Amino acid sequence: MSAAATATHPHILVFPYPAQGHMLPLLDLTHQLALRGLTITILVTPKNLPFLSPLLSSHPSSITPLVFPFPSHPLIPQGVEHVKDLGNSGNLPVMAALGKLHDPLLNWFNSQSNPPVAIISDFFLGWTQRLATQLQIPRLTFFASGAFVVSLSDYMWSNIEKLKSLSEIKLSHLPGSPVFKPENFPSLFKHYKQSDPDCEFVKDGILANTKSWGCVLNSFDGLETEYIQWLKTYVGHNRVYSVGPVSLIGNRGDSDPSSGSDRVMTWLDQCPDGSVVYVCFGSQKLLSKEQVEALAKGLEKSGTRFVWVVKPGTNNGFGDVPDGFEERVSGQGLVIKEWAPQVLILNHKAVGGFLSHCGWNSVLEGIVGGVMILAWPMEADQFVNAKLLVDEIGVGVRVCEGADTVPNSDELGRAVAEAMTEGGGMKTKAKDLKQKALAAVSHGESSMKDLDRIVEELGQLRG
Repeated sequence: MSAAATATHPHILVFPYPAQGHMLPLLDLTHQLALRGLTITILVTPKNLPFLSPLLSSHPSSITPLVFPFPSHPLIPQGVEHVKDLGNSGNLPVMAALGKLHDPLLNWFNSQSNPPVAIISDFFLGWTQRLATQLQIPRLTFFASGAFVVSLSDYMWSNIEKLKSLSEIKLSHLPGSPVFKPENFPSLFKHYKQSDPDCEFVKDGILANTKSWGCVLNSFDGLETEYIQWLKTYVGHNRVYSVGPVSLIGNRGDSDPSSGSDRVMTWLDQCPDGSVVYVCFGSQKLLSKEQVEALAKGLEKSGTRFVWVVKPGTNNGFGDVPDGFEERVSGQGLVIKEWAPQVLILNHKAVGGFLSHCGWNSVLEGIVGGVMILAWPMEADQFVNAKLLVDEIGVGVRVCEGADTVPNSDELGRAVAEAMTEGGGMKTKAKDLKQKALAAVSHGESSMKDLDRIVEELGQLRG
């Protein structure tokens, strides 16, 4: 690349983490950075290269993949390169394995005639902060979560042994002094074992994130104003960028692998506005047979219209809907057993509620759909996200908690019915929040301004 080209297009390295909820948002951000004239190298391992296809088609001259072999790890089967093939408990070994790319990456940088002037890497790749320090370039941490989770993270990991022994933790240093039980903290924290080298590596990486040159959040100012401001004060600078919801400004290509959307849209078209609850627990979670049966009974008893995405179990003990259920509820509900067009469903005027595990991407899609959240948090950061939605913002209600909990179907049915018929205040707040989300990614508004600011400040780093 010529010196003139370099002068106008700063070169950056983007390093996503191979899990659905992490990779897609960072690729959405990358699309926007490419549109703003950055030259980008994206680091992936071979089996994750297909995720880049829409981006590489849209930006053939400005985005280049850098493919490194996935490092081996005793807890990861040969050929597995993505957390979806391991489940949530696979994060710890995947994070540790990817840490072995430090030396190959350092060598790659040192062999380039026009190496990247900055690194943007996922918050599960905290070790890249050390790499950036060695290379004497800035690193921006991409948080695929909201500011609320980030504001808890450093405190949790800095006080890990003390917090694990408490039955309740009041975080009085945060806005609103939220109270948590240790079992509701993110899963990585719960899996931590002192002296386990992988755990120590992950802990050091997470604590390095807020020491990075900048923090990029898949959130928006109107959602978490207080926590975003708190984070700026905590890190001691203004390079905290809220650029979400990035799904609204990304480039994911055609994400509909089936024609199943026609059936569900036709069904929704026949339902009154705001009358349907959409039920889905994300791409990772399979419910047990007992959970599926309790949920089926609860939805039936609620009398509420519903669309339920059921992933048929691939191993014993995971449930399909009970025999005869679909026939019994044929006028009340629709069961989908294949891929579902979640964004289209949530934006349909008939849908008023979203029974969700509260994964952050699902939360943002629910907010953009303008629906209230019926929260059943299970693992990862979901309890923290549910607390934000239910207790802080007031656009949701808890209907169950826990990955293995089998809900009481009478109580669940009542909770769904009450929320959908009497949740007027929540529905109004949800619609207001939708408008704030759409406004944030409009030209000249908060998320767009922060995107421009990232590019402007990276542009000043050249030379």
